[in-house]
Amino acid sequence: MTGKTVTRADLGEAVYQEVGLSRNECAALLESVLDNMVEALVRGETVKVSSFGSFSVRQKGQRIGRNPKTGDEVPILPRKVLVFRPSQVLKNSINGSSGAPSDVATDE
Repeated sequence: MTGKTVTRADLGEAVYQEVGLSRNECAALLESVLDNMVEALVRGETVKVSSFGSFSVRQKGQRIGRNPKTGDEVPILPRKVLVFRPSQVLKNSINGSSGAPSDVATDE
């Protein structure tokens, strides 16, 4: 899996190619979308993108971990983590299937 990394600039260019606004307007549009997503996540809301997936923030409690080098127990403080759950459409796209069950027999 040594694929190319898609950057903000790549996404802005894709919007430019598809929509036809100026490159600066496309970059501003992309930034606005990303800013809105971040603001919603900071407020604790879930961000759902149809046919793509959903982003949410989850609270993790304190727990005891272990230093792998020394074996000493170390407390891991409570924290918030970002969780992404891909949609079934995205999973099927990645796995190259159309979403239809592959084990269905057809009449010939």
